[in-house]
Amino acid sequence: MESPSAATARTPLTREAVLRAAVSIADAQGLDALSMRALGAALGVQAMSLYKHVANKDAILDAIVDVVVGEIELPSRADPWKLGMRRRALSAHAVLLRHPWACGLMMSRMNVGPAMLRYVDATLGCLQAGGFSLPLADHAWNAMDSFIYGFTLHKLNFPIQEGAYAAMAAAYLPSLPAAQFPAMHALTVMVASGEHDGLHDLAFGLDLLLDGLQALLRAEG
Repeated sequence: MESPSAATARTPLTREAVLRAAVSIADAQGLDALSMRALGAALGVQAMSLYKHVANKDAILDAIVDVVVGEIELPSRADPWKLGMRRRALSAHAVLLRHPWACGLMMSRMNVGPAMLRYVDATLGCLQAGGFSLPLADHAWNAMDSFIYGFTLHKLNFPIQEGAYAAMAAAYLPSLPAAQFPAMHALTVMVASGEHDGLHDLAFGLDLLLDGLQALLRAEG
């Protein structure tokens, strides 16, 4: 029987296939596992053949970030701006949770791929159609993305699983005497008892941002 790698080797290699394989490796094993050799092995080809499609690992990193950005729902100029921005933010958060390596790359590299350019232009366009000046739209977009990326990184790296909050709160309660830490003690009791879930809520902060932007828009008008 023919091996999968032999069959893959005879299938014409494309840039799309290379990037799809790179995203799969990063999703499953993290960016440290992504190399030209590992990518070649995943595709059943020699690493040297990859250079016809990608210049080097840096080029792969830039390209796979753009692949991820292409999964985010784009707002439209026809959308009410708050609705468009809310959908965009929730979609971006969900996409970045699916690809936990991508958030750091988006914040640390110049991203000018076609998907990123469409993403930014659609965001600015939706805000502009909603009455924002371009300078205010620029501030709004950056404020929202800073919040989305920061919230997502916090969620990805938070050391307590969501289902373990109540048990963890109960375990920490003895170290929070009410006389010394009255507010924290009371809140921890609420979480330990299930009265408050203690979960971090993207929508809570997002709606505060959107309401604040709406106030700025009214003031600008």
